[in-house]
Parts: sequence; structure tokens; C-alpha cells
Amino acid sequence: MNAQSTYRILISGGGTGGHIYPAIAIANAWKEKHPASEILFVGALGKMEMQKVPEAGYEIKGLPVAGLQRSLTLDNLSFPFKLLKSLRIASGIVKDFRPDAVVGVGGYASGPVLYAAQNKGIPTLVQEQNSYAGLTNKLLAKKAKAICVAYPEMEKFFPASKIRITGNPVRKDILDLSGKKEKAIEHFGLTAERKTILVLGGSLGARTLNQAVLKDMESLEAAGFQVLWQCGKFYFKDMLTKLEESGLKHIHLREFIREMDLAYAAADVIVSRAGALSVSELSLVGKPVIFIPSPNVAEDHQTKNAMAYVNHQAALLLKDSEAVGQLKSKVEGLMQNPELGDALGKNMKKMAKPDAANAIVNELEKLVK
Repeated sequence: MNAQSTYRILISGGGTGGHIYPAIAIANAWKEKHPASEILFVGALGKMEMQKVPEAGYEIKGLPVAGLQRSLTLDNLSFPFKLLKSLRIASGIVKDFRPDAVVGVGGYASGPVLYAAQNKGIPTLVQEQNSYAGLTNKLLAKKAKAICVAYPEMEKFFPASKIRITGNPVRKDILDLSGKKEKAIEHFGLTAERKTILVLGGSLGARTLNQAVLKDMESLEAAGFQVLWQCGKFYFKDMLTKLEESGLKHIHLREFIREMDLAYAAADVIVSRAGALSVSELSLVGKPVIFIPSPNVAEDHQTKNAMAYVNHQAALLLKDSEAVGQLKSKVEGLMQNPELGDALGKNMKKMAKPDAANAIVNELEKLVK
């Protein structure tokens, strides 16, 4: 395949960082091999991809599509109209852009776009990040040419002949953290002598993780630890007020951490939700992790993501319902047992797939040949 061939690739999906960052990683890996290609993204209006994708240097078009709410709301009444309008717009985008292949990474926008492409006979590739497949991807998989997954035993959701175990694509800067610790300590204003607990609730934040840190931050600091805490934009003002009132000096609050490579480099123990992207990144980092899966996701897939690692002695699990009040003892137990921490980190690394983006690009190349 000629590296200078011009291909038109359409990438669709989003809603959370867990869908957006893999999509951008796939685009970057494709551009590296085929620099003359044109890449267009399609996302959902009002969702974070409309900001993050242009920041990464790609054009994006938005659909008015939204998800069904679990409770009966007025928004659900408008769902069919938004879906029909999105299908019409998606069909127009596919017709105008004339892609050689279409990639769906999950999220509201991927449904209408892949449906439109499949109806026009354009080859589609589905990328499923989780260990439990979403409804949209299960429906789209029937006509997709390839389904790239991160976990084994996905035959219960998809046709076995189409499954490719590639792993989840992650940001390149995370692949090598060596020599970054000093820079990280300086960047976040940390104290070199203290062990660092990194707390990650995802880009939007996680109420339970924030409540757990609030409850235990005083005793964590008194025990000689420091916390680098990403609390999310919804909680930042409230958490900042409470932190300022506490007068604590070694709890470092951030609304959002952009320099994730430095945050990982600084960490001795990581406390995290178990979204698919977080789990894939953490496997590359290879440090001791305590997963607190969110119970508020479809089919409890975060617990399933976490258990795939816990069952391989690669991480510890703390239930969401037990996190507030038990965070300190769980962290302290890990800090006081460096052999366990080392073993968890090594087992985590064994499960990593650092070349996932290129593996997906290889599958995509087969579709456009």
C-alpha cells in the first residue's frame, strides 16, 4: 500500500474521553502511515468531542442525536425526532464526503453514521473499548467488516469471525514515563519526600471518589502522603472551597489534568474509575491501582472492566458503596506492602497492548484495499 495514497476516512462517536481519545489516536496513527489522507470526524452536538477533536487538529461535524434517558423524561419524547434528523444529516455527510471506510468508536453519533455508511455499501469498522459491548455496537456489528476489541471472550456479543483483539488505542506520551518523575513533581508543586496518591474520576469527575478523598484527606496528609486529585469540572468549585477551609498543604486539587504522562509519572498509587480508556492507559503505566468502578453505567461494565484485571492479580478493587470511609485503609495497605505493589504493576503491564492504534490501522487498511 502506497504511503502517499489519498484515502478518505470518516471517524464517528464520542460523548466521553473514553470514546474520543481512542478515536483521535486512530486518526493520528492513520495519518502517520498515510499523510495525504483526508480525515473527518462526526460527533454529537454539545458533547466534548466538538471541542477536543478540533484541538487535536481535525475537522468535526455535529449531529443533534442524544441518548435515551433511563427515567421517563420530556427529553425521551424528542428522541425519535432527533434520531431521524441525525440519520438524515449523517446520510448527507457520508454522501458528500465519500469515505473509503468508516470507523465507529461508540457514543451517540456513531449509530447514525455507521448505519448510513452500511446502507451505502461502504466498509465499516467498529471499535468496542469495553469488556461489555454497548447496544449500538451490537446492532452495527451485524454489517461491520471488522470489530476491534480490547478484551477476550467478546464472541458473546459479536460474530467471532469479525473480532480482532487489538486493545484500546491510548495517547502516545504515556508509553514512556522514564525520567519524568522530577519534572512531574515540579509541575504539580509536589513534595519529593512524600508518596503520591493520584485520584482520577474521569474527565467529568466522580462524586464517590471526591467524597472519599474529602473524608480521608486530613488523615492521608497526617500519615505522610500527598494527593494529586482530578475532581472533574462539575465538582471543582465545591471541592476547592472545602479544601481551602481545611488548610491542608499536601492535597493538590485539579479540575482536569492535561499532562497525564506527568501525573502517572508522579504517582506511587493510583485510585481510578474503571472506564475502558482509563484501564487501558493504566495497564501501560504499570503502577499499583485501586479501581473504584462506577455503578452508574450500562450493564455495570466498569466492574467487568476492573475484574478482568483483578482476576489476573493486576489491580485491587474497592466497591463504590464502600469507598467513602475505606479509601485511606486501602491505600495505606498498598503503600505498606511494596512487594504487592510491584506484583500488581508487573501483572498490569503484562496485559497492556501498547500498539493498539497501529493494529486497528492495519485492519482498516484491509478494508480500503
